Amino acid sequence: MVRSKFTISRVAILQKPYSQACENNKGPILRELTRVFGKCKNVLEIGSGTGQHAVYFAASLAHLTWHTSDQTCNHDGINRWITDSPANNLQRPISLTIGQDPWPELDIDGVFSANTAHIMQPNEAKLMMQMIAENLPNNGIFCQYGPFKFEGQYTSESNAAFDQHLLSEGCGGIRDIADLEIWAKPLQLQNVIAMPANNFVLIWQKH
Repeated sequence: MVRSKFTISRVAILQKPYSQACENNKGPILRELTRVFGKCKNVLEIGSGTGQHAVYFAASLAHLTWHTSDQTCNHDGINRWITDSPANNLQRPISLTIGQDPWPELDIDGVFSANTAHIMQPNEAKLMMQMIAENLPNNGIFCQYGPFKFEGQYTSESNAAFDQHLLSEGCGGIRDIADLEIWAKPLQLQNVIAMPANNFVLIWQKH
């Protein structure tokens, strides 16, 4: 699902992928997920990356089932994290590459995705938003985490520099929330929550 060269390093002792950013942001993100996913039963994570978020969130959200997904090349790392921190409500990864794979045949009422839209090309980010909007049921929730632009403006100089780095590496770059709103219809943006390190959580709901 997501190329991980910006966030994932290998820790030889653990023999599994590790992201310091995931460790830093998992607590603040979980506080928001606990609130917005309170009535959800099945949540699909698009771009599970290392698997760190999945094992942490599933352990704290025992009322729902957490479904991991990513490109098949990342499944081994995700599975290693799940094997080390198993939970009855945590599912092994399914293959999901936006633009290649169909929407999974799951009864999903919540979607979570972190740091994916700025790695994807614009057409891929657009398709992801459209697929989520099409497949979530009424009142379904999409929680989206990462850096974003507001009306074409960066929220910090560091994000502007990061965007240039992303573009130089062939990624799509930081997306503008105004574009996401157009692509996501009929999802409606309910809340924009400032997070540490100049990131945000966007809360979308289908009406």
